[in-house]
Amino acid sequence: MIIQANARSPSLAVLNTLVDMKFVSLSQIAETGVSHNPEIRKKVILKKGDVPHVTNFSRSELTPGQRASSHAHDDMFEVFMVHSGVGMIKIEGASREFREGDCAVIEPGEEHEILNSSELPLVLIYFGIER
Repeated sequence: MIIQANARSPSLAVLNTLVDMKFVSLSQIAETGVSHNPEIRKKVILKKGDVPHVTNFSRSELTPGQRASSHAHDDMFEVFMVHSGVGMIKIEGASREFREGDCAVIEPGEEHEILNSSELPLVLIYFGIER
């Protein structure tokens, strides 16, 4: 998408050039299954190669009772933030409640698992960073 600087805007007037930017809308992204549980649906907003060192930037929704089973990634850090809902996260065997606004960083090689322990959807925003 190309956006032209608006000469009427004092902060943009000095640009007076075309700016190339990437813009993605969730409404235009097809859902896929996550690799460790294809029943959990995700939308990959940014994929590997779109931004240096970022392996993915995604949004997933776990239905009530749904679980992303225990797994690890040796090649990346993973950062999860709860957008809405309540669940449980287990990292290296230690469990804790995981609710709206909470953020967890998973180190490369750490076993982790997420469970939607509520009656409402658990919506996660997450990304991976190459090791």
